[in-house]
Amino acid sequence: MSRTEISFLLCFIGAFVHGCAQNPSLGTARVVFQTNYGDIEFGFYPHVAPKTVEHIFKLVKLGCFNTNYFFRVDKGFVAQVADVVGGRTAPMNEVQREEAEKTVVGEFSDVKHVRGILSMGRYSDPNSASSSFSILLGDAPHLDREYAIFGKVTSGDETLRKLEELPTRREGIFVMPMERITILSTYYYNIEEKESGLGCEHERSILKRRLSESTLEIERQRMKCLP
Repeated sequence: MSRTEISFLLCFIGAFVHGCAQNPSLGTARVVFQTNYGDIEFGFYPHVAPKTVEHIFKLVKLGCFNTNYFFRVDKGFVAQVADVVGGRTAPMNEVQREEAEKTVVGEFSDVKHVRGILSMGRYSDPNSASSSFSILLGDAPHLDREYAIFGKVTSGDETLRKLEELPTRREGIFVMPMERITILSTYYYNIEEKESGLGCEHERSILKRRLSESTLEIERQRMKCLP
């Protein structure tokens, strides 16, 4: 192989790797957040941030994000989900709290912070991410390689645009909505199951069950809090 051919091959490999880093493949799992302003669906990047994906997906499966909320909506920048430990209106059980209090190692990558990307929140410690994360509402290159990207929105941009139009107030560096944006319930499914012909009825039954479980959980916790 000539030097020219080797050079071309190296350039091709470099371009391929760069392209994969900028456009990573989504896994087959999908999560839906049902808010009081509409649904937001997203998928995960398991090859980009495997530990983060595993943690967030487990929180979803445990119902930890139910009754949580978006505490921050900065138009053109981010809509940020609150940490579930302090953000839920329903108390957590022991299993939920144990998972919610875990932190994950900072899995920083070359994936860019552009609209629709999911990016973990954290404190100054790069390994302090827990359950708060942001949905990018615009491009934010200053966040690249500083915050762990673990997925992207696959449906629900119309809901994000509704959130961006809500009245806000500024508290320090945060732009916060003046109305509570509640995550009423969450559910998940696998696109491979959907494409294999299990059908909408199966998905609806799963959704109804999870909504029912969420409602019962909230009611049980509410009754416990009554005098």
